Amino acid sequence: MMVTAALQQRTSGLGAAQQGSGVRQPRAARPRTVAVRAAAAAKRETDPKKRVVITGMGLASCFGNEIDHFYDQLLGGVSGVDYISRFDASDFPTKFAAQIKDFDVGDLVDKKNARRYDDCLSYTMVASKKALQAAGLEKGANPDGHGALDKTRVGVLVGSGMGGLTVFQDGVKSLVEKGYKKITPFFIPYAITNMGGALLAIDQGFMGPNYSISTACATANYAFVSAANHIRNGDADVMIAGGSEAPIIPVGVGGFVACRALSQRNDEPQRASRPWDQGRDGFVMGEGAGVLIMESLEHAQKRGANIICEYLGGAVTCDAHHMTDPHPEGLGVSTCIELAIKDSGIERDEVNYINAHATSTLVGDKAEVKAIKKVFSDLSHVKMNATKSMIGHCLGAAGGMEAIATIKAIQTGWVHPTINHESPIEEVDGINVVPNEKQQHDITVGISNSFGFGGHNSVVAFAPFKA
Repeated sequence: MMVTAALQQRTSGLGAAQQGSGVRQPRAARPRTVAVRAAAAAKRETDPKKRVVITGMGLASCFGNEIDHFYDQLLGGVSGVDYISRFDASDFPTKFAAQIKDFDVGDLVDKKNARRYDDCLSYTMVASKKALQAAGLEKGANPDGHGALDKTRVGVLVGSGMGGLTVFQDGVKSLVEKGYKKITPFFIPYAITNMGGALLAIDQGFMGPNYSISTACATANYAFVSAANHIRNGDADVMIAGGSEAPIIPVGVGGFVACRALSQRNDEPQRASRPWDQGRDGFVMGEGAGVLIMESLEHAQKRGANIICEYLGGAVTCDAHHMTDPHPEGLGVSTCIELAIKDSGIERDEVNYINAHATSTLVGDKAEVKAIKKVFSDLSHVKMNATKSMIGHCLGAAGGMEAIATIKAIQTGWVHPTINHESPIEEVDGINVVPNEKQQHDITVGISNSFGFGGHNSVVAFAPFKA
């Protein structure tokens, strides 16, 4: 297949359900329909062994590593986008990103490893340990809680879309410039996507299910769905799940520049990420990590854990249509939302909040809204917003950070704004996209959407916990 010039303004980065590339296909896609069989009556899970609750959250973000500060910045409509300072981007057509600056691992990673780790690994370790501390389960900070765990029933599933990109870039540079003998022995271990979760397990002694999922921007949500299923199936009591990404380096930015995927609003970087706005011209790169502690209700109650909210269910699908383009009928996304609702045991009208994938791309923003309208005939009671308007597109970490934003909305009763919303596209007419100012909202069920290259779709649902 050949990438044509149409990719230049129509691609949407890593969101496959939102792409508009010019990657040619041998023939036009045939219209298809998928019937999602509804249950006779929606019924939420009642078995405490199978109910999954959230007992901790952790992140690394352009706003720092503290959850409350992160959400306060979102509620205030603060943009984390600025000019790139990590490398000289003066020759790049895109010179800005939502970059993490002055990242501090604190005492969560020892100094020796902090110097060696790829940023993707550091973000994973910090976010995961922060989440464990919040849940009262981290080895160093919470020895009693950690000591009481059956380590064979604690798993780690923190994925990444691209893994240790800096280590990979530097390894290739060493090979080309100096020969294979100058490649660091950490090149392969620190580049592969499973190493973050493995290092956390080694550090904490967790011996349960441990692997990485890599489905581009859908990665973190895929991890949540899989982690919850491990708990429901009786494989684990606790799962540390989420996503991590550190792509703001020359090869990362350059790769997306080559795809013509990024905004080039260099004179106004903080106004560049503008989902559902007529002036959008591509996505803004972000980075970080978002991790949840997912736990069976039975286990959480037995140890007296603080329960933040409940994970109701989720789903993953594939468009099976195109490498980058969305399905023209929105089939994969709408089917995924339907399946997530079914897995959650709820009626669709219980959903009154949507944290959208919304990357600020020409085709993707429209495609997602089209799919949402196919599922929800009445959106009058729904608020829908775009976290990426402030923190950019964090790729494999996006779903993790947006799950945290969704959960904080449930906790606080406030939903953050979609900033830079000035000239809305007609597709969002009649939908409350929380333009530019935060709004109060009593959330009954919130869903978070994430989609990725290859047609990977994922949707997860959270709700206030009720015993």
